Amino acid sequence: MLLGRYMHNLDAKGRVIMPSKLREEIGDTFVVAKGFDSCLAVYSEEEYQNLAQKVLALPSNLPETRILRRQILAEAQTCEADKQGRFVVPPVLREMAGIVREVVIVGNGDHAEIWDCDKWNEYMYGDSSMSFEEAAASLHDKGWTF
Repeated sequence: MLLGRYMHNLDAKGRVIMPSKLREEIGDTFVVAKGFDSCLAVYSEEEYQNLAQKVLALPSNLPETRILRRQILAEAQTCEADKQGRFVVPPVLREMAGIVREVVIVGNGDHAEIWDCDKWNEYMYGDSSMSFEEAAASLHDKGWTF
């Protein structure tokens, strides 16, 4: 399971280090795709195949399906970490997530996420963020228990 939060900087070539604890789970070759909430999602090749199969199983005549396919499949790129654990975050994905220099890489169970540091802080700690307690209460109201 992918856990933890790691702070890193992009180097001049657009590379960032995938933390070794996450790389142990994800592997040295992985898929980077558009994520929710203005971040990038990082999947092991196996986990990405599982996600792709779910997306491909959706009815293609629905506009929502086409949007998901285009956003999740068309924009995804396979990346490979070098011996130091560095990989190039593809420029189109960096632009999509607003990543310039400082990043936060977080484990999120079955995938990791790469966030621009400022966006992460705003999302997690900003005035408009839902608190941990509010999120748990909302999910409880939907039948989920914590």
